[in-house]
Amino acid sequence: MTLTAATSGALLCAAPAVQAQAASRPAPAPSALPSLGDAGQITALEERKLGDEIARELYRDPDYMDDPIIGEYVDGLWRQLLAGARARGELSPELEERFAWEVLLGRDRSINAFALPGGYFGLHAGLVGAVASRDELASVLAHEITHITQRHIARLLSQQSRQGPMMMAALILGAIAASKNPQAGMAIAVGGQAAVIQQQLNFSRDMEREADRIGFGILSQAGFAPSGFVSMFEKLQSASRINDNGDWPYLRSHPLTTQRIGDMQQRQQAQPRGPAPAPDYEALLLAGRARVLGRPGVDVLRAWASEPTQARFDSQPLPRRAGVLYAAAMAQADLRDLPRAQALAAQLAQAMAGDARGLRQARLLQAELALRAGEPAKALEWLPAAGSAARQVTPGSGDAAPSALAQGQGGRASLLMRAQALTATQRGAEAASALQTWVSDHPRDAGAWQALATAYDAQGQTLRALRAQGEVAMAHMDYAGAVDRWRAAQDFSRKPAAGGADLIEASIVDSRLRLAQAALRQQREDELKRR
Repeated sequence: MTLTAATSGALLCAAPAVQAQAASRPAPAPSALPSLGDAGQITALEERKLGDEIARELYRDPDYMDDPIIGEYVDGLWRQLLAGARARGELSPELEERFAWEVLLGRDRSINAFALPGGYFGLHAGLVGAVASRDELASVLAHEITHITQRHIARLLSQQSRQGPMMMAALILGAIAASKNPQAGMAIAVGGQAAVIQQQLNFSRDMEREADRIGFGILSQAGFAPSGFVSMFEKLQSASRINDNGDWPYLRSHPLTTQRIGDMQQRQQAQPRGPAPAPDYEALLLAGRARVLGRPGVDVLRAWASEPTQARFDSQPLPRRAGVLYAAAMAQADLRDLPRAQALAAQLAQAMAGDARGLRQARLLQAELALRAGEPAKALEWLPAAGSAARQVTPGSGDAAPSALAQGQGGRASLLMRAQALTATQRGAEAASALQTWVSDHPRDAGAWQALATAYDAQGQTLRALRAQGEVAMAHMDYAGAVDRWRAAQDFSRKPAAGGADLIEASIVDSRLRLAQAALRQQREDELKRR
């Protein structure tokens, strides 16, 4: 995969700070290229700091989305792969502790994903919308996890830090341009940087081959079908056939997709053959969801919404009909025909009665549509009680997959929708209780903090609502926003109208405010260093 142009801009802004920090350490011999597995001059803490700076900008991007349903699904695969990487010895305890290991979802309709410094990972809705199985999506995640565990970005930045700032910019822009358009990459090379850019691109191809090789092992170790790599590469080849036409293969940051398919096919042949996989209804349904969340436009939504009414629709295979019904229900909701959307969701739930994962996604869709229709009591009918919520899989837990999720029970998506429904039915205290338990285990979950703020506000608990709003900003590393909210909380706690505000909560606010102020000062100091 490759970094997006927006990400490259963030890298260009943040890289000089890392370069300055690395300057005090002895540089390797100029003629030596960092070997695979050598992170060069940049430490894990410096890489995490760089990743935090980039992630902070991505949180502000209008295309960033926190979709609980897709996010929960992707995170489950991500954690399962991390367990596989840990079992293979690819994930060191230092990186597991110091890196973020967080997936950021974007509405972009392009079929793309990218690794970022410090354990962050970007995933476009277009890629989720293109897969037909969890194995295919897991193959992409496994590839990107390897970029992170093998410190590929740190090694790239270490190599680039030996060049001047302008040369560094040319290298990054050249690599990105060549990965998207070979002719553009050639033009940059002809402009006077050919030898250096070629060296950089060769290094990137080595990284991609290593990510394929190790990622394949992680995928298999985690229990996914190795065939996911081959089928995913075939889809990527189809999606990029215009650029991947064989021209200028050495002016690319990635090997040709046909070459990668051949390599994965050879590796797959060495694996024992199992039975033909059953349709992955959950992946098919969420692919439909991702396509709608990509905001394709009104005309496309109308076409998708009308597809179930076409002749012979009922005679199509169930996997095809399931994905269409889900996308059609979402499209109808976006077109503000909620009764029709709910009817399609009910039809989908009936079709998914024999598949636990698929049925769970259909029920979540029904609950979501009920909330959008202003029917919170009806939404609660489709959501499991808080006591049956699934336990989240976290790094180091040793779990391969959340068994409760596999059985169609709770999870983050259910928790957040249930909290919304409870708050809307004057049961905010019940919603807050479940959310408090969740955020104590997941303190960086901005969506859960926002739901908690809403629940507190509905109960008139202003101080706690302001505290939770500050945690939302803190989770997105918006330190100025966190300071603003927590100062407001302090001011409120000192007013007579507060009526003896919770002293423990006020003390927590004071402590968190000091932490946010220190982080904001450090952020501004770093910005001054880059000028």
